[in-house]
Amino acid sequence: MVGKWHSKRKPLPATGRRRIGEGPPRGISREVAIATVLRIGHRGAAGHAPENTLAAIWKARSFHADLIEIDLRATSDGHLVLLHDDTIDRTTNKSGHVSEMSLEQIQRLDAGNWQRVPTLEEALDVAGRAVGMILELKVEGIGNEACAIVKRTGFPGPLIYASFLMSELQRVRHTDPDAKLMVLQHRRLPPDPVADVVALDATHVGLHFSTVTPMLLQAYHNLGRQVFVYTVNEPQDIQRMRNLGVDGIISDFPDRI
Repeated sequence: MVGKWHSKRKPLPATGRRRIGEGPPRGISREVAIATVLRIGHRGAAGHAPENTLAAIWKARSFHADLIEIDLRATSDGHLVLLHDDTIDRTTNKSGHVSEMSLEQIQRLDAGNWQRVPTLEEALDVAGRAVGMILELKVEGIGNEACAIVKRTGFPGPLIYASFLMSELQRVRHTDPDAKLMVLQHRRLPPDPVADVVALDATHVGLHFSTVTPMLLQAYHNLGRQVFVYTVNEPQDIQRMRNLGVDGIISDFPDRI
């Protein structure tokens, strides 16, 4: 998930932590770059609370995550809700396809520990000014509505739109030319892993941590992009990503980063 907010780089804050959207300035030591990796909660803090729920977002906030990643899908009546899968089977007490259910039906479900499935509006409200958000667009046709909700709610924090679907990121770019975009790459990288990033003028790249190499990381950094890695839960893998110099680590356990 990508790098500089656009072309200008700002100095590190006085705390020494990297600002969201910034790579390390030229000349900064490797040790400082490692120390300032961004801490990103996956689906809230899915290792501590039911994924993509308000409880998971509150938990990530309590760990002082820099960003929280959530997954978005549309209900049959056009509302954006936080669900990863195309069905509700794995994460709720019922079964069925998300796209065939209304918001009222979705919000009657138990998403675990008596949590219900929240809307994007509710998630942004809980995040507030305390934490930035990464909105992963799971299906075609929801990018414009996601942009409209972000604008309508006046979300004040840093925000990145992410997707494996390049056409959906193109829609976001058309709707909001200043949007921060993250191109998500599958475990099997494309022949040219930088082509879509350049074509979309994306600011971030999301890589599965198993695909990261020093050469690939340097290629993205040379383009001024930030690289976020997913989903890194084991302490030894987290340390290896720090040592490589990635910009952000996405984890079910943001408290381990």
